[in-house]
Amino acid sequence: MKPFTSMGTSVIVRLEVDVKQVSFIDIATAVSKAQGDIVAMDVVQSSNEETVKDFTINTKTRAQIEEVVQNLESLSGVKIVTVSDRTFLSHIGGKIEMRPKRPIQNREDLSRVYTPGVATICEAIAKDPYKAYKLTIKRNTVAIVSDGTAVLGLGDIGPYAAMPVMEGKAMLFKQFADVDGFPICLDTKDTDEIIETIVRMAPAFGGINLEDIAAPRCFEIEQALRERLDIPVFHDDQHGTAVVILAGLLNALKIVGKKIEDCKIVVTGMGAAGVACTKIILSAGAKNVIGVDRDGILSRSVTYENPVWEEVSNMTNPYDVQGQLADALVDADVFIGVSRGGILKREMVKTMAKDPIVFAMANPQPEIDPEEAAGLVRVLATGRSDYPNQINNVLCFPGVFRGAFDCRATDITEEMKVAAAHAIASIITDAELNEQYIIPSVFNDKVVKRVRDAVVDAAIASGAARKTPRDKRKKETV
Repeated sequence: MKPFTSMGTSVIVRLEVDVKQVSFIDIATAVSKAQGDIVAMDVVQSSNEETVKDFTINTKTRAQIEEVVQNLESLSGVKIVTVSDRTFLSHIGGKIEMRPKRPIQNREDLSRVYTPGVATICEAIAKDPYKAYKLTIKRNTVAIVSDGTAVLGLGDIGPYAAMPVMEGKAMLFKQFADVDGFPICLDTKDTDEIIETIVRMAPAFGGINLEDIAAPRCFEIEQALRERLDIPVFHDDQHGTAVVILAGLLNALKIVGKKIEDCKIVVTGMGAAGVACTKIILSAGAKNVIGVDRDGILSRSVTYENPVWEEVSNMTNPYDVQGQLADALVDADVFIGVSRGGILKREMVKTMAKDPIVFAMANPQPEIDPEEAAGLVRVLATGRSDYPNQINNVLCFPGVFRGAFDCRATDITEEMKVAAAHAIASIITDAELNEQYIIPSVFNDKVVKRVRDAVVDAAIASGAARKTPRDKRKKETV
């Protein structure tokens, strides 16, 4: 398998250069020997004898940056002044901020937004708490809550280290759907404490986005919050992943000419994402889904201590297949992996049905190397950006919350999630659809609006909506 390449690393290296000893070609050669690229150069100061320049250098890995620095240090007549990582620079002071919508320029402005004018607003909300949606930030603000126990591919790194991820999530909410997100990282792993904390702070928010909370605790937290709160609660690691996988699967099935209700689908990795994928695929019409975890196939004939596994086993594997992953894959039409790298072997793929579909979502190493799967798999999707068909949650959560907020939904129902998946899938037309393009780009400007509209329609139909947005009211009267 080719080595995993992330977005790469970009640094700004400030060099003090003796112009009589060193040329630009010397510097460029030293950088290129470490497989780096100079993408920009700025002169800080200059004289006849020496110059100080900032070189912006891109590499694929951090190890290559170290090699670049070593190569530059070896040049006679070059002194390294500073090395600044552009990713670190973009995080200095955090990535988000809060600004007032209106300036306070005089005493009258002050009296309107604060005392004494604000008292009348407080009294109005005290009489009718629902007015908080109209008169405060609640209508458009989501709490992005994590305990830092399952962060990206980093695992349990704690609440402080989780903050950059939650800030990034807030940026995505605002950029893609104009939803205001506030990162909240809780310094506790106690399930009851997390639940109670979120319940107590809920009056300020229109929705709760749970993020990077380890299984199985995440299931209990989400379920309790959905029962106790009248605002949408969405665990993106579960449902965002499931929605986008379903969207990709719907389009992949079009390519191979199969219907979801006729397919045998194997899901491996019965954690947060795997369980959510299983449930949404069943909701979308699948009849034969088999769940597999490290101990093998989940079976109805086995009683599990894990209540989530017990629930999943009772709704899947209708023919009570026994054994391990290899046994489950015989004649399977679809493999969905949200587990660990390298577990899907070529020999297993060869036993699958004609035109197999494989979603290998483990990161950074997928369940099967895409190069290894070539020639065996008809449609392949991964969670990586350096292969076609990347499954990315950004396709889901901004539009889902935009829709939920616009209709003031009390919940995000299974119908709303399935509708979001169909909306994402629909963006790719039949003329565009092919094995290398089953899922739209996160930068496709149709995504959020189409997901939002589908979510609103599904919320109204399922009774989760407390209001009908103006655009939907107009549509209904036409």
